Amino acid sequence: MDAFHNLMMGFTVIFTPQNLWFCFLGSVVGTLVGVLPGIGPLAALALLLPVTFQLAPVAGLGMLTAIFYGAMYGGSTTSILVNIPGEAASVVTAIDGHEMAKQGRAGAALGMAAMASFVAGTLALIAVTFFSPVLTAFALRFGPPENFGLMLFGLVCTLYMISGSKIKGVLMLAVGFLAATVGLDVVNGRDRFTLGNINLAGGIEILSVVIGLYGVAEILVNCETITKNHMLAERIRGLWPTLADWRASWKPMIRGSFVGFFFGLVPGGGPVTASFMSYALERRVAKDPSRFGKGAIEGVAGPEAANNAAVSGSMIPLMSLGIPGNAVTALLLGALVIQGIQPGPMFITQRPDLFWGVMASMYVGNVFLLLLNLPLAGLWAQCLRIPYRVLFPMILLLSIVGTYSANKNVFDLWVMLGFGVAGYVLRKLQYDFSPFLIAFVLAPILEQSLRQSLVMSPDGVLIFMQRPLAAGLVVASVILAVLVFRQRKPIQPQGDMS
Repeated sequence: MDAFHNLMMGFTVIFTPQNLWFCFLGSVVGTLVGVLPGIGPLAALALLLPVTFQLAPVAGLGMLTAIFYGAMYGGSTTSILVNIPGEAASVVTAIDGHEMAKQGRAGAALGMAAMASFVAGTLALIAVTFFSPVLTAFALRFGPPENFGLMLFGLVCTLYMISGSKIKGVLMLAVGFLAATVGLDVVNGRDRFTLGNINLAGGIEILSVVIGLYGVAEILVNCETITKNHMLAERIRGLWPTLADWRASWKPMIRGSFVGFFFGLVPGGGPVTASFMSYALERRVAKDPSRFGKGAIEGVAGPEAANNAAVSGSMIPLMSLGIPGNAVTALLLGALVIQGIQPGPMFITQRPDLFWGVMASMYVGNVFLLLLNLPLAGLWAQCLRIPYRVLFPMILLLSIVGTYSANKNVFDLWVMLGFGVAGYVLRKLQYDFSPFLIAFVLAPILEQSLRQSLVMSPDGVLIFMQRPLAAGLVVASVILAVLVFRQRKPIQPQGDMS
């Protein structure tokens, strides 16, 4: 019952005009980001991160999380209508959703996608509400050695989210560590890797990094692949699924919710992996697997439920342990750090208003998104008519304004452009940015915990073996690293799941 009372307290926090407005705004922006191909939630979060500096933490984080799961809702629209996923987690939805649109059932596919997203998001949030406080019982057992072990475990887990070369992933982790060490040493005040440049004394601004990597680089990549979208349905009719559709979809919806929640908990999982695994599961348990790929509504309900449940699930390791499971939650962690808030084992106890306020905002945001996506599906579809030659200059302008407004420093613009060009080159070379971003965010916390542990230990590094929880985390990290590199062939999700 404590969880229920805490959630009620969270609703009292979120039910203010300002917090509700920014939750609604995040839902609108998230849906728009999902609908428009070539942007994605990461770029949107990076662009809007400067706005949150002027907001209360609950309003700012509530808006950012609404953008995250709003993009999951909106991404289904482009997948179904034009066979172009608005974001990566909607790739699977296009397989059967677009086939339904070809058969004149675009409305039913869009309606089921919205309902599956709402049901799965709500079920996952209920699980988060009652699961997160369990981790609070371990909070008092965490000190610097345990925090070091936890951060180390989180960094090793990021190797699982790499679909390509593990060596490239390790290189990106190393570069992330190097970038995080630039600036003044917090212990002795010495310059580190500043090259005599006074602008680097305060370190590399995380906002410049993420906008460069996920905003500018995205523009450069998409400018090479400008295409004209063709909608199969000019007017959307029959948004409410039939009784037969519900009978076929309710079990995939429930299964997708569980699959998504689990993969949200696992570092390196996230919405993309969850949607592919849900689709594979539905094909496995189906009486007639040949229907999939030809307009099976189960192929829409399951993956859409999974990617939304994964968003809620990914908030548990982020808020309760301070471990981001994917690049988006790493960006959310960066937003909290910029606000002077440190997520971790003590976060729920120290900032219950913020934690439960954000949880309550996700319940409210799910309702907003259902109301935005069911009645207004046709309106969102019209957004696909915005030409890229208009869209991309606007994104670039927002990138420049957002980066400069954070510190009023022109040097940050050069950092943004530098990371944008570097990100473009790395994308062409098939490097994954996620390990870099997670290492960039977690490295300062890991370094601080390591140095605090060594200072408090009379036996040096043996402190990590003398404390059972820290020792368990370090040993688990070593074992996990060995298992990662013993994999002969990385698992890559494919569009054809046969």
